[in-house]
Amino acid sequence: MSKTVIRTENAPAPVGPYNQAIAVQGQLLFIAGQIPLDPQTSQIVGSEDITQQTQQVMKNIGAILEAAGTTWENVIKTTVFLKNLAHFVPMNQVYAQYFDEATAPARACVEVSRLPKDVLVEIECIAVIK
Repeated sequence: MSKTVIRTENAPAPVGPYNQAIAVQGQLLFIAGQIPLDPQTSQIVGSEDITQQTQQVMKNIGAILEAAGTTWENVIKTTVFLKNLAHFVPMNQVYAQYFDEATAPARACVEVSRLPKDVLVEIECIAVIK
């Protein structure tokens, strides 16, 4: 896999653990939006706790990446959906544990009126399989 971080001073600098753009070569993996469901119990983790919910979402994504034979390092784009944008900072603190800021994927983060099962966060991503 070839992954190149694209940065320009002619566009706004990232304000978190993500990059402006990523160029890649290789087979793409599109991971559907993950919510904080425990795969063993099918129950929501951390009912009203954005930190616990984000941790479970990232754990679920990590399991899918592993099953596909790739890693966090090969994630090139994420989209974060938050029920309340006031949860951005604690979500971002968990999210940042999974990515090196210098090589983090491109990202969008949006507030939505409602998510499946009334969770606080959903994250989808695109990765490259080596």
